[in-house]
Amino acid sequence: MTDELSLLIQRAHAGDEAARERLFAVAYDDLRGQARAQLRDGGRNTLLNTTVLLHESFLRFQRAGKLAGAERGHFFAYAARVMRSVIVDFARQRLAERRGGDAVHVPLDAQLAENLRAGEDEVIQINDAIEALQGEDPRLVQVVEMRYFAGMTEQEIAVVLGVTDRTVRRDWEKARMLLATLLR
Repeated sequence: MTDELSLLIQRAHAGDEAARERLFAVAYDDLRGQARAQLRDGGRNTLLNTTVLLHESFLRFQRAGKLAGAERGHFFAYAARVMRSVIVDFARQRLAERRGGDAVHVPLDAQLAENLRAGEDEVIQINDAIEALQGEDPRLVQVVEMRYFAGMTEQEIAVVLGVTDRTVRRDWEKARMLLATLLR
C-alpha cells in the first residue's frame, strides 16, 4: 500500500486526475488519523469533528489543483497545512456567528459555553502566533505544521526538509520557545 500511495502521490503531482481521486481513497485512513490527532491532541474543543475536517480538507485539496510535492512526506505536510486552515476558518466562523446575526440563541450551560469559546479563541491565537513566526523563520513554521498538526516524527520531517534530525529537533525547540513567547 505504501508503494501504491507513493506512486499515486507522484502521479497526482504530475497532474493525473485519476491518480488524484484514487490517492484520497488509499490515504483515507492515514488522513483520518491525522485529522483525529489534530482535533484530539491539539486540545481543541470545537464542534468540528474528524469526518467534517477530513472532508472539508479533501474539498480544498480538489480546489487547489496540482499537489505541492511529489513525495509522501510532502503530501502529509501539505495535508496538515490544509487541515490547520480548515480548523482556523471554522473557529473564525464560529466566533463571528457569536458576535451577532439573526441566529436564535439557546442558553447553554455557562461552563460549556466558556469551554467552546476558549477552544476557538485558542485556535485563532495559535494560528496568529504561527503566522507571526512565518515572518521570522518559515522553516520553523514548516516544522511546527509537520510535527504538531501532522504528527510527523523528527526523522520524517528531516527527510522532507532535507536537513538532519538534530536540526529538526533544534528548530522544534526554538519554535516552541518563540510560540510560547508570542502566546503570552
